[in-house]
Amino acid sequence: MPDKILDAHSSDPVTMGWMEGLPPAPEKRLAWERADHMRFPTHRYAYSHMREFLPTARVSRGVGPVWQLPVALRDDIDAITFRAMDDGRELTWAESLAVNFTDAVLVLHRGTIVYERYLGVTRQDTPHIAFSVTKSFVGTLAEMLVREGRLDPQATIADLLPEMAGSGFADATLAQVMDMTTALDFSEEYTDPTSGIGAMSNALGLTPRAPGYAGPGDVYAFLPTIRKNGEHGERFTYRTCNTEVLGWIVARTEGKRIDQVLSERIWAPLGMEQDADFLIDSTGMPFAGGGLNPILRDMARFGETMRCDGCGNGGQIIAREVVAAVKAGGSKAAFAPAGYQWLKDGSYTRQWWIMPGNQGAFSARGIHGQAIYVDPVAEVVIARFGSHPIAANSAFDPTSLPAFRAVAEHLARG
Repeated sequence: MPDKILDAHSSDPVTMGWMEGLPPAPEKRLAWERADHMRFPTHRYAYSHMREFLPTARVSRGVGPVWQLPVALRDDIDAITFRAMDDGRELTWAESLAVNFTDAVLVLHRGTIVYERYLGVTRQDTPHIAFSVTKSFVGTLAEMLVREGRLDPQATIADLLPEMAGSGFADATLAQVMDMTTALDFSEEYTDPTSGIGAMSNALGLTPRAPGYAGPGDVYAFLPTIRKNGEHGERFTYRTCNTEVLGWIVARTEGKRIDQVLSERIWAPLGMEQDADFLIDSTGMPFAGGGLNPILRDMARFGETMRCDGCGNGGQIIAREVVAAVKAGGSKAAFAPAGYQWLKDGSYTRQWWIMPGNQGAFSARGIHGQAIYVDPVAEVVIARFGSHPIAANSAFDPTSLPAFRAVAEHLARG
């Protein structure tokens, strides 16, 4: 549970005074060596300064004009009310910002910014780690290559990446990797340093390795060590290693690192406002499962493009068929056994989450509160950065999902 003393207000990084002073006082200094960037409350500062803790590659916006988003701020959104899904308490949208440890949030309605708030040390021009929202960018890139006939969704991973022939991925299909229906010996338990995600973090160098560590020193070396556990294609299980393999396949197909592919395919064509930072491992491989650091408005631009069937910045940037594949959703039967309490009747496909009970809304989701929420019927896109003390979305879904739905429904009514 979150710290009972340090709530969103008392843990505000400005209030805490992290890294303030020239130089900062010793007790206010943050360091990678202590994993300050990945633990509460210091991560509330670090998530808006990740390039100061870890190496990054640049996702270039190019030199073209910025896609200007019109602004017409509304004063009625803070007062919108909803009931939490866990205990039924009534909250306002404004109250939910602190409950969800929000760092920044933006609401688009019909392509216009109607609400925008920045909190703590996060500002309009601040790159913030998006964690697994990154997956939806990578999944979209992969689906673009599928629709162009450059990737076969039924090809096996061993065929696409010969280096993976001895791994548990070998006989999985690209489609199974994209929809996370692979059967692997890999646990996504964030609090267990010996889990699959913990081992991958060691390979990535996301946090300091234990003394005497002798495991893989990069993601390319780690992925082939993952073993199979069960039969592929039977059920959805969320595992970040799928996206690392997918990012490798996209890069291999394009003959370019994924940061460059993302720049050329999405970032520059969409007229993004700023370059993004992409966390990389020791080989320069971008962390495809969770390493993108954009500014909030650029994350919203991507969401708006998906809402509009791939149209953005005045043109068809992503093929309509790509977005249609996402909007069609994944297998509910495969998704149901995963037991997501707050996402019953949902599904997962192309690295996007399909929301239940809201007329086809879909979402990119990341730990600690990162989100792009797209509701095509309400013509609403919500982008959010957060620094919740608990990583798993289940900790804040009960106060996030109904808040998003309430705003969408309110705006849909006019």
